[in-house]
Amino acid sequence: MIPSGVRVVRKKWIGVLAVVVLVVAAAVVGIGVAGWLPQSPGTDTVDRSQPAVLQAVRDLSEYHAAAGDYQVVVDIEKDVRYVPAEIAGERTLFVAAGSVDAFVDFRGLADNALTVDEQHKTVQVRLPKAQLGKPNLDNQRSYVYRQDRGLFDQLSALVSAPEDQREFYTAAEKKISEAAQKSGLTDRAEKNTLSMLTGMFSTLGYHVTQAPQGR
Repeated sequence: MIPSGVRVVRKKWIGVLAVVVLVVAAAVVGIGVAGWLPQSPGTDTVDRSQPAVLQAVRDLSEYHAAAGDYQVVVDIEKDVRYVPAEIAGERTLFVAAGSVDAFVDFRGLADNALTVDEQHKTVQVRLPKAQLGKPNLDNQRSYVYRQDRGLFDQLSALVSAPEDQREFYTAAEKKISEAAQKSGLTDRAEKNTLSMLTGMFSTLGYHVTQAPQGR
């Protein structure tokens, strides 16, 4: 007598093999039909897009004082339970490159942001803390480096639409943002902003000092 556990495993494998056979058959039929179609003499691309339309104008109050360039390799694996990776599942290595801006928002200036002493020709500056912008990925330098797929996923890719890569871009943005937070980019932006203000007031004959933040 065959143990019940063995029968269950056999049923699962029979189901997997049946699906693989069906996908192979569909792929073969599709290739055969394509072979009967006349070959295309060539494809011309015509861009019929309309010109961009201005929808809104915004006044900017942010001083972008520093920017960091980053690169990350996103490694995402999709594992199918109880099925060997050679049969189903995929692993993708996605190389992403992008930049992050650090800026000081002058809308956050307090009423006493500038304390001017006309007698001693000094200006005390109280700057708000710098912030990080959203990562800006470079599409020209971001790409799928490697993708390993099981047999079932390889066959499915032949008859399905191209894979949506938004998952990889989202993961890359998150990792680049985390790297920017640890790289001291905001400190550099605050120093550069103070340096800009120092140079501006120095031309007017004032000496600039920075008050401690939070006071």
